[in-house]
Amino acid sequence: MDRCIMKSTIANACRLIVAEPAVAMQTVVSRHGAAPTRQRPQLKRLDSLISFGDSMIARMSILCVLALLILLIYGQAKLLAEENGITLHYTSGGSAAAIAAAGFNLADVQYVEQLNALPPGMKGLIWLDESGGVTPRFIAKVKPFIGNPKLFGFRLCDEPDITGKYHSPAVRPADLKAEADWIRANVPGAVTFITLMDMGSFEAPAFMNTFNPANTGIDFFGLDPYPVRGTVFDLDFIDRTVEAAVAAGIPLNKIVPVFQAFGGGGWTTYSGGVKDVYKLPTPDQANQIFARWATYSPNPVFDFAYAWGSQNGDTKLGSSSPEALSLRAAFKAHNTAQRSQ
Repeated sequence: MDRCIMKSTIANACRLIVAEPAVAMQTVVSRHGAAPTRQRPQLKRLDSLISFGDSMIARMSILCVLALLILLIYGQAKLLAEENGITLHYTSGGSAAAIAAAGFNLADVQYVEQLNALPPGMKGLIWLDESGGVTPRFIAKVKPFIGNPKLFGFRLCDEPDITGKYHSPAVRPADLKAEADWIRANVPGAVTFITLMDMGSFEAPAFMNTFNPANTGIDFFGLDPYPVRGTVFDLDFIDRTVEAAVAAGIPLNKIVPVFQAFGGGGWTTYSGGVKDVYKLPTPDQANQIFARWATYSPNPVFDFAYAWGSQNGDTKLGSSSPEALSLRAAFKAHNTAQRSQ
């Protein structure tokens, strides 16, 4: 509905700017060109000057509107979800058909052939795995997607480490900014996205002096506080994580909620200083996670279910176990709730 109103408003503005100068010129000619009994030739020059002035104003007005239209069109992909109040739903891994059946409409894509094969209504978020700046390899990966109508944006990398202590090599904000700026200049409307590494702890998450919109130019940042663990189910971990990200310069409207959709396997973590494991959320726990995130991001541009496919012997959303199928049903209900309203 909002999109239709926007298009109608723009169309009316264009008609007004293009048509009204002509109407104004006709009125001037009529007002200055008509005498009680006959046309006055001496007013023709004045009419010409008025017409010239009106046409210049008209041309300048049209240029202004065209500039506005260009900005609107270039930002269309970024506003796709916002303009109708509909959140896109992304998950990593999985075939387009499989994830679509669970209500996901933003696919994890790496190649142009995959993007072209997406079903109607589904967009692609391209996994680049590039954090070293605008290199020939980076450009070669991005260029094939330019102009593709199914493109939503680019996931530059996963949890870059500014220190190099946990993931090598260390990633510089300037390199990510160069990538985001290149995409913005060469792929208008495409969004850029990374997930953030928590440099703190379960009790005190920290993102200060790492990556944010100001030092990277990136559009969206994924936060992944996974609260379902072997020893605890702590929804407040989401609160602590969001508050730490905002304190580090990431506005709420730039945050992408990352929902836990895995458990078990070889993944380990620490809770309260004690070594712990992740557990697959139950449907009830998933619904509580959705609700807690909604207090911060009730209508994000997109959200992220991690993950569809198993990576470390774990059970994930795409698994065939009864527990995974139940969780998948909870995600489908969440993903399709807005579209059914």
